[in-house]
Order: sequence, then C-alpha cells, then structure tokens
Amino acid sequence: MITFNYETNFKLDNESSTENWIQTIIDKHNCELGEINYIFCDDNYLHKLNVQFLQHDTLTDIISFDNSLGKLINGDIYISIERVEDNAKDFKVSFIEELHRVIIHGVLHYIGFKDKTEADQNEMTLQENLALKELKY
Repeated sequence: MITFNYETNFKLDNESSTENWIQTIIDKHNCELGEINYIFCDDNYLHKLNVQFLQHDTLTDIISFDNSLGKLINGDIYISIERVEDNAKDFKVSFIEELHRVIIHGVLHYIGFKDKTEADQNEMTLQENLALKELKY
C-alpha cells in the first residue's frame, strides 16, 4: 500500500497513476510492495529530520527511512517540495519531472541502489531515467 501525506499546501495530482507507476517499478525489480508512506513537506520540516536523525545540518530534497525486509519494500519517504522546486530550476527540468525523479529515488534505494560513489550515482541516475520512461501521465 502506498499513502501520500501532506505537511504543506502541496497536493499531488494523479495519486492513483503515481501509485501504479511505483508498483510497476517495484515489480520490474522483482520486489514486492509492502507499505510506503510519502510525506510531502517544506524545507524547515525536512531540515529538522535531517539534523535529528542523520546529524546533517543541511537542506535536502529527500530523506528515506528504509524498513524493507528482503524484497518486501517498506518505508517512509519525506520530500521537501521547496527543494524539488529549486532543483527543477537548477537542473532546467519541469517541477513534475523532478518530483517524479525524487519520488522514485527513494524506492530505488529500498530496492538496493546506492548513490554514495560516482559509479553508484551513475547507476542510480540510469535507473531513475528508466523508471521515468515508464511513467504514464
């Protein structure tokens, strides 16, 4: 089950199609959907979590708490809408494209993809791009 929660004025359009897309990506990686909670928030909300749980005193676009068990995908994904907006401008892409990239980024972590090294970052970006091609608006 996928739930979308809002701690800001933002509201995701087409929740059901986004949910179907996420399910498709999980299935393609031979994993099973357990429970994923998305929490859309602002910079301040996410910064507090970053300091409290990760001891990082920086802004970020996403924090994901992985509760997966083997191939059963579970977790909480916090996304700062303000960071996504700024990153979309910086990367010269639409807000919705950047939002979908961040939405699937957390799931790809749960599936097992990392992004600490340059090689891992390249693979993560490749997987994000492949996932974005599967998205039906």
